[in-house]
Amino acid sequence: MNIYVAIKQVPDTEASLLVKDGVSINETDIKWILSPYDEYALEEALKLKEKIPGSTVTVISLGPNRVESAIRTGLAMGAENAIHIETAEPFPDHKIIAAALGNAIKQDAGYGIIFMGKQAIDDDSYLTHIYLAEHLGIPVATNVIAFNHDNGKVVVEREIDEGAREKIEMSVPCVVGATKGLNTPRYASLMGIMKAKKIPIKKLSLQDAGIAQLDNKIKREKLYAPPEKPQGRIIPGEPEDAVKELVRVLKEEAKVL
Repeated sequence: MNIYVAIKQVPDTEASLLVKDGVSINETDIKWILSPYDEYALEEALKLKEKIPGSTVTVISLGPNRVESAIRTGLAMGAENAIHIETAEPFPDHKIIAAALGNAIKQDAGYGIIFMGKQAIDDDSYLTHIYLAEHLGIPVATNVIAFNHDNGKVVVEREIDEGAREKIEMSVPCVVGATKGLNTPRYASLMGIMKAKKIPIKKLSLQDAGIAQLDNKIKREKLYAPPEKPQGRIIPGEPEDAVKELVRVLKEEAKVL
């Protein structure tokens, strides 16, 4: 089986983000990483490859030149092949991303299961894997916390409301949106890192991926940091007096009553 993992490069979760021009962030000195949910997707793909002799894992991503470092991380973890759809567009529409990924994957007539993180941690869109499945006309399961492949069928469990789980059976090919708890992602070994440096990355333009022009339906109008929350306030005194003071503060100062 030709297994694919669609990944996204995002700012490190510990990075301090500053707004640069009202619509983007200042990328200077930011450390970029593989989106954490994509790590679960990649790990599950590698586990599946180990179960099916002759299978291969290909990582695919879309973005500027810096995305190559995230792709190399995927290769270092154990993927054999890589595709980079190059674009300088800072905010591609999620449907455009899905279409480009889907068209590139369709160039492989034998593609099977496509793993993705359920969402990226930068925009939290939760959309791309669903759009990708729609574009390819194949089934999709989101928020997947358990995965099994047997006899050409995929059975997954996904988290739904109040901690309950839903079991879904899908035919192959399909898209699986991975979430935390599905597995424990492996660390790249030193040998894997060295090997990854030598693996060629297939480069495609948006035109190569079937996108003649960027027609973004969603446009970013403004980007800003939320205001800092004020410090909490402790009201001292006996409970009866403290409650009276709290009510007064809520009415006269906070004006929420």
